[in-house]
Amino acid sequence: MKAWIFVPLMAVVLAGCAGKTAYRDSCASQLDAAWHELDLAKAEGFAGTISYSKALSLLTGAKTQQQFEAFEGCSKKAEKARFYIRESRAGR
Repeated sequence: MKAWIFVPLMAVVLAGCAGKTAYRDSCASQLDAAWHELDLAKAEGFAGTISYSKALSLLTGAKTQQQFEAFEGCSKKAEKARFYIRESRAGR
């Protein structure tokens, strides 16, 4: 009788663990690309300091979420940061 309860419970627990890693690769690649783009933007010098600040703030938040394994939020923040980096390079 106990095995009847234990097996489905373990299946649910393991499925929850697997779901956390769904955005792991996306988070890592988005963060790497965004930090690289941010470095290029800083080296070129541009007028869009507000967008640059927003991007830096988003990347800091994304890195924090990556550390706590909140990969979906990390990926979304890094993607949004890349948008602000493009805006800052355009001087907006």
